[in-house]
Amino acid sequence: MTGTRRPATIARMRSYAEVPARAHTVRTGVWWRPDRMGWWMGVLFGIGSSCFAVAAIASQWASAPRPAIGVTFFVGSLFFTTAAGLQFHEAINVERGPEHLTRAAFHRWWSWEPKRIDWLAAAIQFVGTLFFNVNTFAGMQEGLTTRQELLRVWTPDIVGSICFLVASELAYAEVCHAWLCFKDRTRSWWIAALNMLGSIAFGVSAVTSLIVPSTDEPVSAAIANAGTTVGALCFLAGAALLLPESAERERVAA
Repeated sequence: MTGTRRPATIARMRSYAEVPARAHTVRTGVWWRPDRMGWWMGVLFGIGSSCFAVAAIASQWASAPRPAIGVTFFVGSLFFTTAAGLQFHEAINVERGPEHLTRAAFHRWWSWEPKRIDWLAAAIQFVGTLFFNVNTFAGMQEGLTTRQELLRVWTPDIVGSICFLVASELAYAEVCHAWLCFKDRTRSWWIAALNMLGSIAFGVSAVTSLIVPSTDEPVSAAIANAGTTVGALCFLAGAALLLPESAERERVAA
C-alpha cells in the first residue's frame, strides 16, 4: 500500500510547489481575472448594463431604428441572465468559498435553501432576469396591439422589476445585517446600495411605461427611458466595483 500511495503523494507535493507561482500571478490582478467567477459576474453585469443604458438613451434622444434598439435591450438581458446564473451558482456553492471558485470547482448546479438570504436573493434575481428576457424579446416585435403590449412586454417588465427590487433589498440586508444601514466606507455596501438604486429606477421605468388604453401611449416615455438609463448606470457602477471587491476578498482569505 505504501508503494501505491507514494507516487500520488509525490505528485501532490509537486503540484503544491507549482501552484503558488501560478496563483500569485493571477491573484495580483484586479481588472483582468478571467479565471475567477467574481470577475466574470462583474464583466457580464457591466456589459448588460451598458446595453440597457445605450438602448434607453437611443430611445429618448437618438434617431436609431426601433429594431436595433430592441435587439440591444434583448442582448443586454441575456448578459444579465448569464451573470445572474453565475451568481446563483456561486450562492449554491458558497460553502467552498465563492470568491475562490475556479472552473474545476463547478460541482453543484442546484439546491433548495430559501432560508439563506444570499441564496434567496440570487434566486429571485435570476428569475427577474428571465422575465426581462421575455420582456425584451417581445419588445423586438412590431405591430403588437395594446393588449399584446401589456401582456407580453409590460407585464414581464413589471414582474422582473419587482424581482430585482426584492433581490436587491435582500442583498442590502445581508450586507447591513439589518434592513437599513450606512456603511459608506465598505465596497460591499456601495455595491448593494447601487444595485438597490438601480432596481428602484428600473421599477419607476416599468411603472411609467404602462400603456394607457385610451391613448395607446405609455404614461411617460421620457421618465421610463430616464429610469432605465439611471438604473443601468447604477448597475454598471456596481458591476465595476465587483472586480476590486473580488480581488480584495481573495487577498483577505489568502
